[in-house]
Amino acid sequence: MEPHESAMANARERINRTELALARSEEMLAENIALCSRLSAQRRLVEAAHRLLTIDPPSTDGGLKA
Repeated sequence: MEPHESAMANARERINRTELALARSEEMLAENIALCSRLSAQRRLVEAAHRLLTIDPPSTDGGLKA
């Protein structure tokens, strides 16, 4: 194998490794975005529950109405 062929083979291998690393990074980014979305949704639920409690606090009579 000539020197330039070896250099080309090495360059192709580096490109392949870089493409694999990029694909994995994109997968990780997608997972992180999904996790952030779930956390934001959970936070909105908690905030809505707190707002509901300030608007309509639970009754102190055990839920029984006359």
